[in-house]
Amino acid sequence: QVQLVESGGGLVQAGGSLRLSCAASGRTFSSYAMGWFRQAPGKERDFVAAISWSEVITYYADSVKGRFTISRDNAKNKVYLQMNSLKPEDTAVYYCAASRSWLAPLEEYDYWGQGTQVTVSS
Repeated sequence: QVQLVESGGGLVQAGGSLRLSCAASGRTFSSYAMGWFRQAPGKERDFVAAISWSEVITYYADSVKGRFTISRDNAKNKVYLQMNSLKPEDTAVYYCAASRSWLAPLEEYDYWGQGTQVTVSS
């Protein structure tokens, strides 16, 4: 069992930065690939970024490539999402999730956090 708690969301102006954190409970955190997803009002939940168990491999949605960076610290059971050059279209609730499979589809992620709101003003 893994419990995930996101933090770090907030209101920021366009062009600004935020760093999201996801704290995981459980001794098997390093066994999971981790992902960040986001859901804007009235839209489906979309993939943002993923990082492999060993921190070596990362993958990004085209919409955030070059602006967002995912990282993890297995010793601290945490995963991060550094978001730079934020745009109003990045406004959404951001969720972290854990999966035993690399680049699993959304429905195959095993555990989810409760989400943290990110609002980017123009």
